[in-house]
Amino acid sequence: MTAKIRVAAAPISWGVCEVPGWGRVLDSPVVLGEMAGLGITATELGPPGYLPRDPAELKALLESYRLELLGGFLAVALHRNPATAVAEAEESAALFAACGAGLLVLAAATGLDGYDERPELTAAEWSTLVRTAGQIRDVAAKHGLQTVLHPHVGTHVETEAEVERFLADSDLPLCLDTGHLLIGGTDPVALAQRHPHRIGHLHLKDVRGDLASAVRAGRLPYAEAVGQGLYVPLGQGDVDLEAMIRAVTEAGYRGWYVLEQDTALSEDSPVDQPGRDVAASLAYLRKITG
Repeated sequence: MTAKIRVAAAPISWGVCEVPGWGRVLDSPVVLGEMAGLGITATELGPPGYLPRDPAELKALLESYRLELLGGFLAVALHRNPATAVAEAEESAALFAACGAGLLVLAAATGLDGYDERPELTAAEWSTLVRTAGQIRDVAAKHGLQTVLHPHVGTHVETEAEVERFLADSDLPLCLDTGHLLIGGTDPVALAQRHPHRIGHLHLKDVRGDLASAVRAGRLPYAEAVGQGLYVPLGQGDVDLEAMIRAVTEAGYRGWYVLEQDTALSEDSPVDQPGRDVAASLAYLRKITG
């Protein structure tokens, strides 16, 4: 297969996550330096507070590593307190826009810490979620950003039924995250084929099918599964990434492909492991895209 793709990175591949107690957090010079050393030229922002929130400072920092900012991930509770969610999204949108980014990756958070519990929503709460996502889309658009909804484990858009329901109820495009979709029970290739015009952004992950099944069935908490090696370098798991890239390319997708492997580092984890894993993923992508 030959497909010219633009590959970016995200700090979560180095274990940098917004979840309290997730694991060891590497310093930003280490993470950004390794991105640049691997030839990566663009990144998503990472969790609030990891990199500077002052636009001039952030832009200067990224430019020192020759990195472009694509935008970033924002998990907010869309089903309650819409004004609070919209205000938080606008703050991020303004920061992204000031740094030349064009994308807000939105997730429907539960409001709880982490991604291991997921209370049921009422019909009214679901309607609020959809309406708030639309409000955030409009606010972000005023800053020149596109908003995409990221189906994500432990959020209120996780399962295949929820993904399809959101697509029916909202006009937002999706961030197709190959790992989170598969863990939630959605075949990402089939989803891209069913909804070719709803692909707004792409996160590339590979996962172990056995651990994904255990998370889906509720036998294993998500964070624990990540610690056990749920995510593996591209080509070493059970996601058909070659078919995925072919499907989205045929659908006309011309955006970025973000290497975004959820990683959790313990205190004794080798600090060079994330970089080695990303390098292996890059090598796999070169192999299958020519």
